[in-house]
Amino acid sequence: MAGYRNNQVYIGRSKHTPINKEGVRDAMPILFELLENEEHAGVRAVLGHFIFVYTHPYMDGNGRMGRFLMNVMLTSGGYPWTVIPVQERENYMNALESASVDQDIEPFAKFIAWLVASVLKGKPVAQLNK
Repeated sequence: MAGYRNNQVYIGRSKHTPINKEGVRDAMPILFELLENEEHAGVRAVLGHFIFVYTHPYMDGNGRMGRFLMNVMLTSGGYPWTVIPVQERENYMNALESASVDQDIEPFAKFIAWLVASVLKGKPVAQLNK
C-alpha cells in the first residue's frame, strides 16, 4: 500500500525511535514548508535529509529517499550530485546518530559539507584527508 507508514518503526543499531504514525502525517507538511522557505541549498540539503530520516515516514527506503532528497536540494542550488561512499558509511551513520540522539546536527552538516567539497575538488573521497 502506498503512502506513509501505518505502524511504528525502529531503526536497527540506532538509539533513535522515529515519531509515531500520527506524527508523520503532521510532520511531513511542515518539512515541505521548511524546504520551500529555506533559501540556501546547502541548508535545505542537510535539514531535508536529516528531518526526513528522523521522521522515517515510510516502512522501507527512508535512507535512500533521504539521500535522494539531499541530492535534489544540492543540485537545485548548483552543487554537485554527492554519493556517500561505502567506506564512509560508518562516519555517515555516526553523524546521523549524533544529530538524532544527541541533538547535535553539526557533525552531520560538516560530514555533508566535506563530501560536497571532495566532489568539487574532483578527488575520490577515499583519497582525501579529513
